[in-house]
Amino acid sequence: MKKIYAVYNGSFNYLEDIKISPLSRAYTFSDSVYEVIPFFNFKAIAYKKHIHRLQNSCNALGISINIESISSEITSLIKNSRLENGYIYYQISRGIDALRSHMYEDSLDEETFGYAVEHNFNSQTLKVSLCEDIRWQRCDIKSTSLLGNVLSMNQAKKDGCNEVIMHKANLLTEGGASNIFFATDDCIYTPSLANNILPGITRELLIEEIRNLGLNFEEGDYNVEELSSAKSIWLTSSTKGLAQVTEIVNLNTNLITNHKLFLECERSFNNKYLS
Repeated sequence: MKKIYAVYNGSFNYLEDIKISPLSRAYTFSDSVYEVIPFFNFKAIAYKKHIHRLQNSCNALGISINIESISSEITSLIKNSRLENGYIYYQISRGIDALRSHMYEDSLDEETFGYAVEHNFNSQTLKVSLCEDIRWQRCDIKSTSLLGNVLSMNQAKKDGCNEVIMHKANLLTEGGASNIFFATDDCIYTPSLANNILPGITRELLIEEIRNLGLNFEEGDYNVEELSSAKSIWLTSSTKGLAQVTEIVNLNTNLITNHKLFLECERSFNNKYLS
């Protein structure tokens, strides 16, 4: 396995050589946020949008950061990893406690950590499971507290799936690590942003492309029954791009592979960001 280029509190090293305190609040409380920044042909995709979301996540937790320093570290990771295509994982925690405590000292210094991973952006298809959304109520914050996602996605793995589509009291929210889009014959739909839905960057970019194409598009509250009648479903994320759902194992559907609206969206998105 290739060595992974990383940074911890401003010091660059290989991932295997970085040591982190067991009293890091990221470790003891998931008191931390993260961002995933994809890059293609050595260039970050929607860099400013990702940095803005990282800043918003920190603001939501009351973590003060030097965004210029963090931006410099992320840029250096992309450049010095010498990877053509991949993504940066970057995490910021509130800091390291002297002793584990729910109540933190205001004087803590934030803890930063990131690394570069090689990744191809080839089109993929997904077999998914429908499940109740058991996560906390602030999924709009890109927090490392992802136990609800982990439990749901690993149950789906046992069922032979590689993603989930979640719903709360029958209303669609999002995937385990993605946003949801679905289409009928002539319109594309996605759940509106709320506290239980992450404002996905790929989601935002795709909506821009859909509007530029002049396609019929709606955001709103949608239930499982509406998903069941969809002709095409796809999930979006920084690492998946647009990933077509071919089967929902516990929901009756009549999906059309390579539906015209999906193909038009995929072509437009890939031409702009992955070519």
